[in-house]
Amino acid sequence: MSNLQKFKEGMFLLPKEGDMKVDGLVVGTEELFRGMEIEKPLQQVQNVAKLQGIVGYSIAMPDIHWGYGFPIGGVAAMNMDDGVISPGGVGYDINCGVRLAVVSMPFKELGEKQKEDLIKAIFKHVPSGVGKERKGKKGLDDSDYKKMLIKGAKWSVENGYGLEKDLEHTESHGVIEGASFDAVSHHALDRGRKQVGTVGSGNHFVEIGEVQKILSDEMAEEWNVNKGDIYILIHSGSRGFGHQTCQDTLDKFMKQGYDKGLPDKQLVAAPINSEAGKLYFEAMAAAANYAFNNRQQILHSVRESFREVLGLSAGEVRQIYDVCHNIAKFETHEVDGKKQKLCVHRKGATRSFGPGHPELAAIFKKTGQPVLVPGDMGRASYLLAGLGNPLTWSSCCHGAGRARSRHQSKKSWKGKDPFEHMQSQGVIVKANSYRTIVEEMPDAYKNVDEVVEAVDKAGLAKIVARLKPHLVIKG
Repeated sequence: MSNLQKFKEGMFLLPKEGDMKVDGLVVGTEELFRGMEIEKPLQQVQNVAKLQGIVGYSIAMPDIHWGYGFPIGGVAAMNMDDGVISPGGVGYDINCGVRLAVVSMPFKELGEKQKEDLIKAIFKHVPSGVGKERKGKKGLDDSDYKKMLIKGAKWSVENGYGLEKDLEHTESHGVIEGASFDAVSHHALDRGRKQVGTVGSGNHFVEIGEVQKILSDEMAEEWNVNKGDIYILIHSGSRGFGHQTCQDTLDKFMKQGYDKGLPDKQLVAAPINSEAGKLYFEAMAAAANYAFNNRQQILHSVRESFREVLGLSAGEVRQIYDVCHNIAKFETHEVDGKKQKLCVHRKGATRSFGPGHPELAAIFKKTGQPVLVPGDMGRASYLLAGLGNPLTWSSCCHGAGRARSRHQSKKSWKGKDPFEHMQSQGVIVKANSYRTIVEEMPDAYKNVDEVVEAVDKAGLAKIVARLKPHLVIKG
């Protein structure tokens, strides 16, 4: 940390040394850095800076913490000529992401029984927990599976799991082009066959709460988000499908010798234009499209729950946006004054295109894309608007980031009642596993207020609204 140099407001440089091809760029504040274990993640920032074809900076967001190869909260862009694509720069949970919907009804109008019935209905309709599948549903046959992986979330909408306008409110309209069914192993396909529409475990969740504060009246008005509204936040990814796809690729890359000469074997990466690199992208895109369908179908189940308990139609549960935060995408950015196609890795980081960006749907051209930053299940989450900062390749943080390990959190809550504590904070929690709850308690995470303040200072995104959780379903 002593190597960090103040660069701009909310940004620090980690100057290149040794084999680093670019400087490190760390978004954050001195106050945040003092409260986190930062040395190992900073070493990973340096390691990423040594990868072939990296341009700009090796970037870390303020929610940075140690990860597999890349730090979680890491961003790196590679040129298309001699750059590499790295599974560790995407992560095991390919296209883990967040989806936000709102209901134009004050949360405070919900009675205690309605809250209880709502969380019970969602818990029933949305399977959660390690390895959980859709009960009583036949798994996808290969024909539908292939269509789903190629079409992305559009497949779910066409099959009755959502509204056409949901796609306009989804990053990349819910599809990563270039996916291939044949690039995915049979094992990965089998693991995912019955898991579409399920939350999973760990830090994944469905959260219902109240739009507590509006911090940009203009943006909130454009998106029709009002103080006091009910919100729904969904955090999940590609489940066993994505995990297996990542592991399969890591094994292949290692066998093919792509780990040679790297400072950390976990950074193993193949040239983007090699056969191995192309196959990984095709499989990763398939897993990303699986994840878009997963969140689409979870939202459908949540809408069904709102219909059962409150009599609301699907259209009254309005999707605001869906963002990826474990992905590698081909995007055009300016490098040394020229437009250039790059492979942008975002691992635990969110795209944050600004106003006018050509890839955004018409509704977000004026405002920039919504950016979703979940915090923890006790304090808050945030809705922001992207500003398209070129220094970070139009990227922003993806959450609060862990402040302590799962083991440390579990140990600190030994002998205490986490459910009682959460209830005292006005939050009802349901979960399949007690262990998940103690690993995911609010004090296991950094203060999301401070993290969001850092990205606001650095000019990555503009704060629109603070969201307060009240009903939370964990794995």
